[in-house]
Amino acid sequence: MAVDIATIHDRTGLAQAIAGRSDEEINQSLTGRASAVVDRIAENMRTHFVPEKAAKQRAVIQYEVKTPDGVKTFQVNIADGKCEVQPGTALPPKVTLNMSLPDLLRLASGKMSALHAIMTGRLGVSGDIFLARKLQGWFES
Repeated sequence: MAVDIATIHDRTGLAQAIAGRSDEEINQSLTGRASAVVDRIAENMRTHFVPEKAAKQRAVIQYEVKTPDGVKTFQVNIADGKCEVQPGTALPPKVTLNMSLPDLLRLASGKMSALHAIMTGRLGVSGDIFLARKLQGWFES
């Protein structure tokens, strides 16, 4: 059964769609659509950003997501109480996060915490690790 991200509009639905699925099953079901899925998750970050939780923060966070279709890179720029998302690597990042597409989906759905992902090696962090630990708290759960 394919993971149909297009019909999912919340974290609960995403969690249900990937529940019990292995990395291989998730990747197979999203082959050819991985870029669109990463784009949707990235855009949802802007929607779920809570400015009060990131008061006076300024940071560029780069995400490098390994998908079955290749690596997809995007940046999240937090500044002046706003969250902007853009594809590619336009700005120098304070922190870079490396993960697989299944792990991005698990993080976005709340099925896995960032701390657990870091501790188990499922989330690679380069740059400001203290900033990386704060990030999850800037978005509604």
